[in-house]
Amino acid sequence: MSLKERLLADMKVAMREKDTVRLETIRLLRAAIQRKEVDDQRDLSEDEVLQTVQKMVKQCTDSIDQFMKGDRDDLAEKERENIRVLEEYLPEKLSDDEVDKLVQEAITQTGASAMKDMGKVVGSLKSKLQGRADMGAVSAKVKSLLS
Repeated sequence: MSLKERLLADMKVAMREKDTVRLETIRLLRAAIQRKEVDDQRDLSEDEVLQTVQKMVKQCTDSIDQFMKGDRDDLAEKERENIRVLEEYLPEKLSDDEVDKLVQEAITQTGASAMKDMGKVVGSLKSKLQGRADMGAVSAKVKSLLS
């Protein structure tokens, strides 16, 4: 079952169970996917749908920061609930040890030895780690190992 099909099925279940938080979050996600499909004038691949989910998680995280600065704990909690729902559609996160191992392998495979090779290493890791690790943290690890 594709991610888009799973979203549709989960939306129907949320409607039947009157789970308003889940329903609202899934509707927002489906709208973001449809908007991207209309903009690109094509159906999105599984990876692109996954990227859309990740983008929404990041937006919710940014919103939480802003709401906390504005003393709006109620709105921040709503965003946290949205993140909990969205994370169900992301692949399982890798542990730090697994990420470190993959970074080391990528450095060895690409023959990277200096900072100028960082792009090659991160590029080779992106497909393996997409959605399974924070790419900002991965880049920082690569940078520290190459410097």
